[in-house]
Amino acid sequence: RPAPHRNGEKMENSIVRIKKGEARAYKAGGLWIYDNEIDRVEGDPKPGSIVRVEDFDGYLLGVGFYNPRSKISIRMLSKKDEVIDREFLKNRVKRAYDYRKALAFEGSDSFRVIFGEADFLPGIVIDKYADVLAVQSLALGIDLMKNDIVDILKELFEADGVHIRGVYERSDAKVRADEGLEPFKGYIGEEFDTDVIITENNVRYHVDVKDGQKTGFFLDQKLNRRAVGELARGLEVLDCFTHTGSFALNCGICGAKKVTGVDVSQAAVDLARENAKLNGLEGTVDFVCEDVMDLLPRLVREKREYDMVILDPPAFTKSRASVKNAMKGYRQINMEGMKLVKDGGFLVTCSCSHFMPEDLFKTVISQAAKAVHRRVRQVRFMTQAPDHPILWDADESSYLKLFILQLYA
Repeated sequence: RPAPHRNGEKMENSIVRIKKGEARAYKAGGLWIYDNEIDRVEGDPKPGSIVRVEDFDGYLLGVGFYNPRSKISIRMLSKKDEVIDREFLKNRVKRAYDYRKALAFEGSDSFRVIFGEADFLPGIVIDKYADVLAVQSLALGIDLMKNDIVDILKELFEADGVHIRGVYERSDAKVRADEGLEPFKGYIGEEFDTDVIITENNVRYHVDVKDGQKTGFFLDQKLNRRAVGELARGLEVLDCFTHTGSFALNCGICGAKKVTGVDVSQAAVDLARENAKLNGLEGTVDFVCEDVMDLLPRLVREKREYDMVILDPPAFTKSRASVKNAMKGYRQINMEGMKLVKDGGFLVTCSCSHFMPEDLFKTVISQAAKAVHRRVRQVRFMTQAPDHPILWDADESSYLKLFILQLYA
């Protein structure tokens, strides 16, 4: 494997020239250049190596790592003609680390430390779960720099008196195949117990960084969970697609009267129950294993009502081609959820797909409300927590939408 630029020496003399009028997304502020935007490649760059990128007229656009196997042929690292060595990586990683340190999430020991393109380190995500790091590497070029990035991050934590006892890689996403990479799961360094107990919003959770969802847990909803929990005080709550119980437990810890969490996965429900026990909430928060899409219509037929219904489904669309079908799915699930909300009660509804923009999601919810004859008052609109910053003109970094709505007859 080729290494990144080291010791001030450029390992490639390759230049990639862009077609006239192309690389518009990059010029607008993104980091990607696509294969159909390239006019020609001068030299013979190896997959994953650093190249100089110039516009059609020779104007410098910057440097990035090149992969001819991917439709995203270049992921840009800098707008300058600078050496990409360990010092460069250290500066980038430190900037991401210092930003998270400044956020200082109260009552939480876990957060996203590096968020790929939004931290100008395209293709890599690193989450901190208590004293463990979980790494996801999705692009060839950054994969070659991965170990340096992890070492730098561990050094920064250690300097602040935070010992990282283990690092686990969760590079098992299918998109790695687009980069010519095999899926990979395994330890970076010594083996350790991958069942970690974390704290978020003063709620404790078991997290399995080896086999849990994504890198182990969904950290992006942390502030949304807190806001929903604070609103749930004294209410009866139905939490749909609860996964390991995060919204339900935030409601319980904030003083909800009764919370029922629902998920189709028995393994998720079992873990949610363990999490309820961990927080002393067994008497308030309960979980059932059922398919939400079957359960909600049945509850409607039984004329059940709740003070708050939470809908946090998996992404209904992972491509532009399936957006229309996803709209139908979101519309149906919101209609069923709205039917269960008492007059003056709350609907919390989410989408985690960047192919479902805020305005379209709002339209779908509005259509659902009209279909079931409910008036809607918006209480809050929220997005992903600030440890998942959104890079404008990099659409993939903006994905989470959450509305807290009050419903009336």
